[in-house]
Amino acid sequence: MKERNPNVLQQGHTHPWIERLPMPAAGSMTEAQRAAAQALIDGPRKAVFGPFIPLLQSPVLMERIGSLGEYLRFDSPLDARVRELVTCAVARHVGNQFEWVVHAAAAVKAGVSAEAIEALRLGRRAAPLAQDEQLALDFAQELLQNNGVSEPTYAAVQSRFGKPAVVDLSALVGYFAMVCWVMNVAHTPVEPPQGQAGLDAFPL
Repeated sequence: MKERNPNVLQQGHTHPWIERLPMPAAGSMTEAQRAAAQALIDGPRKAVFGPFIPLLQSPVLMERIGSLGEYLRFDSPLDARVRELVTCAVARHVGNQFEWVVHAAAAVKAGVSAEAIEALRLGRRAAPLAQDEQLALDFAQELLQNNGVSEPTYAAVQSRFGKPAVVDLSALVGYFAMVCWVMNVAHTPVEPPQGQAGLDAFPL
């Protein structure tokens, strides 16, 4: 049996643990899988990683999800701080190690305070945040908790960001919830950079 790498954060808490949908061996890939993987490598992501490892089991779906993610991550008019913070909120809500590790670092690099990201990791109120960051976080967390948002939250976000951005923000939450769920089911692990903390499960 392959020994567990102690530096890898396991996704999922079932025992015994196993990565359920690992990267297919190159020799076992179908033509559609090889084409989908190459398209991902040739695009802005430059590699097959994270959710695209289990999604490669369904290459047509992977390509379509990849196109949606490209827009939301790279082309959406939402500020990078807002996108990354909201993605962190989704990853924390669903307990996904991969998206947390990737986007916690990206959020800090984009300008979100490290203190706020660490507070979010621990399940506390994220602070300090800029006004637009707080509005977006309130929107995302309310949507995740309630499957919708209240009139005051909607009005505040529409006033600050505009109607098109409200749609992008809603879709961003849904997109990352979807890919997190795929990895949660697949048990897709991640090896974080040295010194970067992953997520601890909240007590039941």
